[in-house]
Amino acid sequence: MTEATRRDRGPHGREDTDREIRGRARALLVEHGHQAVTLRAIARDLGITAPALYRYYSSREDLMHHLRQDICADAAAELAVDIEKVADPIGQLLAACRGFRRWALAHPQEFTLVFASLMEVQGKSKLDWIDEDLGADPFGRIFLVVAGRLLAAQDLTVPADDDVPAELRADLDGFRRLLMKIMSADGIAVDERRFTLGVSYAMLQVWVRLYGQVTLEVFGRFPLAVSDPAVLFDKMLADLVADLGLTR
Repeated sequence: MTEATRRDRGPHGREDTDREIRGRARALLVEHGHQAVTLRAIARDLGITAPALYRYYSSREDLMHHLRQDICADAAAELAVDIEKVADPIGQLLAACRGFRRWALAHPQEFTLVFASLMEVQGKSKLDWIDEDLGADPFGRIFLVVAGRLLAAQDLTVPADDDVPAELRADLDGFRRLLMKIMSADGIAVDERRFTLGVSYAMLQVWVRLYGQVTLEVFGRFPLAVSDPAVLFDKMLADLVADLGLTR
């Protein structure tokens, strides 16, 4: 299809072309990795000129940012289905963690782009990027919803604020306030007195352990051969539940 033909599609022509651009970008990502996703390659495959793509995206980084949002939305929708099948907050936490692992193993290139690639962020401070990332990312919100329900339903075993490393307290306080703002926007009521520095510290540790094991498995980087990584993953989840003092 020629560029002129695309312009003649009618009122929905731009949306259709944008969808084709993102679809081809996603296909290149899956087939060849994020380095293969270039405006030139997409234009060639779609039969249009590379400069024409700049009417849709200002740069490759802009396109990759929107592609990342698409991937996060798809992953969030998949996790939401798993969570909706479970009634209790602990079960929802486990469902979200297992769903994250399943999705990552099934979509290694998408996982790499979203969670393991350095994204160029222009004109934004680190805090602004974190705020936008957690606030707009439906995937991140899935875990925040689960965390909010846990906090509302149970007392967690977490470090006292005085036991949190002093060097991390300022960062964790900013993280805590940001999470409370996002939870409030989603209608999750969490008493600020319950959302201590110790809670945010525990949440950070949970994510580090979850992300660390999933990343090692996706990239095949376990320090020794593990015949059944699922057993190791389930044991890690059981340890997390026990460490947080959660009871069903």
